[in-house]
Amino acid sequence: MTDRGASARPLPDDRPAHPDPILALNRMGSFDWDLDKGLFHMDAQAHEVFDLRPEEYDGRAESLAARVPRAEGSHLDALVARAIKDGSENYGTYFRLRRRDGSLRWTHTQGYIRRDATGRPYRIVGIVRDATAELGEIEERRDRAARHAARRRRTDVVRTATAALAHARTVDDVIDVLRDTDGLTRLGATSLVMGLVEAGHIRLVADGPENSFVPGTRVTRIDEPYPMSEAVRTLSPRFIESPEEFAERYPVLWPHLAGLRITSAAYLPLIAQARPIGAMGLLYSDRRGFSPEDRDVLVALGSAIAQSLQRAVLYEREMDLAAGLQQAMLPRTIPSVPGCDVAVRYRAAGAGGTVGRGIGGDWYDLIPLPGSRVGAVIGDVQGHDTHAAAVMGQLRIVLRAYAAEGHPPATVMARASAFLHELDTDRFATCLYAEADLATGVVQVVRAGHIDPLVRHGDGTCRRVPVEGGLPLGLSAEFGCLAYPVGTLELDPGCTLLLCTDGLVERPGTDLGEGTRALAAAVTAGPEDVRDLADLLIDTAGRRGGDDDVALLLLRRRAPETARTGGRLRQHVAPGDPEALTEARRMVRTAARAWGAGDRDDEIELVADELITNALMHTEGSAVVTARALTGPGRLRVEVEDSSSALPRRRDAGDRGVSGRGLLLVEALADAWGVEARGGGKCVWSEFAPGRDG
Repeated sequence: MTDRGASARPLPDDRPAHPDPILALNRMGSFDWDLDKGLFHMDAQAHEVFDLRPEEYDGRAESLAARVPRAEGSHLDALVARAIKDGSENYGTYFRLRRRDGSLRWTHTQGYIRRDATGRPYRIVGIVRDATAELGEIEERRDRAARHAARRRRTDVVRTATAALAHARTVDDVIDVLRDTDGLTRLGATSLVMGLVEAGHIRLVADGPENSFVPGTRVTRIDEPYPMSEAVRTLSPRFIESPEEFAERYPVLWPHLAGLRITSAAYLPLIAQARPIGAMGLLYSDRRGFSPEDRDVLVALGSAIAQSLQRAVLYEREMDLAAGLQQAMLPRTIPSVPGCDVAVRYRAAGAGGTVGRGIGGDWYDLIPLPGSRVGAVIGDVQGHDTHAAAVMGQLRIVLRAYAAEGHPPATVMARASAFLHELDTDRFATCLYAEADLATGVVQVVRAGHIDPLVRHGDGTCRRVPVEGGLPLGLSAEFGCLAYPVGTLELDPGCTLLLCTDGLVERPGTDLGEGTRALAAAVTAGPEDVRDLADLLIDTAGRRGGDDDVALLLLRRRAPETARTGGRLRQHVAPGDPEALTEARRMVRTAARAWGAGDRDDEIELVADELITNALMHTEGSAVVTARALTGPGRLRVEVEDSSSALPRRRDAGDRGVSGRGLLLVEALADAWGVEARGGGKCVWSEFAPGRDG
């Protein structure tokens, strides 16, 4: 090529008559080319550059052809001809010449063209010099630059792949990073395979491009003669540098790969915490062999992939464990409660980017209670992990137990808060407990840091019902504030009570009030059926996304099957007051006849008398007798409350005993009976269905 660094000025006319010493000091030789006569004069240093003895050279340019290879000579001739034609004053280039021993060396020449007054060239004077050292330095710099660029590219491969793998959360995510076109391009491979170690086998989990795996290798034993198995067995990579080597080392596998035009391959063990979790094969169709640097990069890449794959495996295991735990903690079925239609839904948050996402502490529950009552619970334990799910499950159980024992709503919430405070956890929970009497429509609501309930009326309109609340569960006990106010609302027939966690109302960029109003609008415009409405709301939450779970409970009160007169009667009976005892018996008999259970009034009165007598005999206080009409004609419940927490028990009366048969009598005559805790005391109840013969 032309030497662009050469001076464009011609040699001066007054140059030294004998420049040889000056040029020799710079290891240069000179020449003087008479274009008209064809003579090409060279000094002694130039002869040395061309490796010619003076007697071997006749002074003509053509005679130098023996030292200049044909291709190089053609290049020089073309260069000089172009410079003369273009009117250039000088030219310069590097070329190779052949020395006496046949070896080639690089040479540099610079020529200055002399022209007469008409511009005709008649003479070229110039220099030649040995450029081997110079070009060697240039070549070395180029080699260093090439090695540096290659090293940077290899580093970029590891860095880029590691950065992409950092966002992978599942095994499929890792596979997608490696299998897509960009991933293969970064790795420089034509195709890849990846397998995971499972019970002494390697199960293929990825191939790229799609379906490029070898048939019959979907699941292989670790002791089989395959390169991936060998990498796992030995915990060391296997580099295959040519098709011939592949065919020789793995004759079973190679026939299936021959059609893919594979020229080399690298099989890497995926090792995490000193044990193999899998292996990966990278197959190439455009290279042969692996330099030490290539091998180091691939080993480092395999380590990065193994770490990412291990994180993904552990993440999936935790997700499976947490999902199973949460499903076990949530109610498997929702009981059918007469007098209402119920729908519940749960939606886990998206994966988000944090281990454990999709698992949380949101829960719901429906608790059938004696009579026409039902308890509805919605709650949210702080956090999105297995610990939150475990705390949620414990809270759900204790809330159900406290409610089933007959405690009033405020006591249920206070005891649940104390329970959470006593657990070895730093979590707190918000909760809302609503106890509805489906016969009267009265709903008592207790709120512990949770969002307010919503009510959809019969005309379709929906509104938030403000309820005074207390601190979240676990915090109220810590701050010594266990009193929870009770709010009351009425649920008319056809109205729907909506309880949800904040994941249903929270929206990015909006406050909670705006989200609640949007939810109320969606409920108003939604279908009347609670199941269809629940599906609509949960689907809307799913499309909106978000980083929080959603729990939803809808309870719609149906119209009473029959009209009620009275509904509930209550009588206080003090110890030693026979008149009050008589009035209580009369009240129970009257209620039975008034509510359609007259065919069993004797049985009902006898059971009530037995329960009242037991309460007065075995406790030191008074008793409260309550008669309740249940759903359905003729259904009746009798409750006797006292201040003792001691539970009644059957006694063996003996052959001649006159006491100890009370509970046997109650069990024989009543359709159902039981005991509920009531504050500092208890309630013994019995229920009767119509139409039973006495």
